[in-house]
Amino acid sequence: MRMDRESMAAAVRAFLEALGQRVEGPDLGDTPERVARAWAEDLVSGYAQDPAELLSWTAAPEGSGAVAVRDVSFASVCIHHLLPFFGHAHVAYLPGRRLAGLSKIGRVVEAHARRLQIQERLSAEIADTLQRVLEPRGVLVVLDAEHTCMTLRGGRKFGSRMRTLAATGVYDTDDQARREALILLTGDGAPRGDD
Repeated sequence: MRMDRESMAAAVRAFLEALGQRVEGPDLGDTPERVARAWAEDLVSGYAQDPAELLSWTAAPEGSGAVAVRDVSFASVCIHHLLPFFGHAHVAYLPGRRLAGLSKIGRVVEAHARRLQIQERLSAEIADTLQRVLEPRGVLVVLDAEHTCMTLRGGRKFGSRMRTLAATGVYDTDDQARREALILLTGDGAPRGDD
């Protein structure tokens, strides 16, 4: 997906002017271009990546047990208010014939997060990508995040967090397997927030 930075900068300029700001001088003169660059190169850079292509793998040893990766930090932008939300992803999968490179799971999380998102969809997209590429017996994704659309506006409930869970395969159908994966991810069998 190609992003039109000139149009983005023009839109930021129009937005600032609609706020009654004069977009010139040392304070705001370069702001439209800086904002366009920040969004294109950082905040929504995930549109330029195919998360599935980031996920390399190797053959799994026979009888491999569950693999869990905890506390993968992420930041995203809420599609409803264009405000950031951020937190940690906790990912577990039960390998079939493929094992992912450890850093690759973090890259998949990042590629999906760096798009306009809602947390529920982000959880499902991460789980779906891992399921499609690795073909495991199951995937479990828990996201724990703080949403600035709730803390900076509206209810202004600072410190409140949202948790979501997406599951495939045995983690969707087998309660015992799901409990075991949650224990690997959280230590107590329940999705956890930051302590």
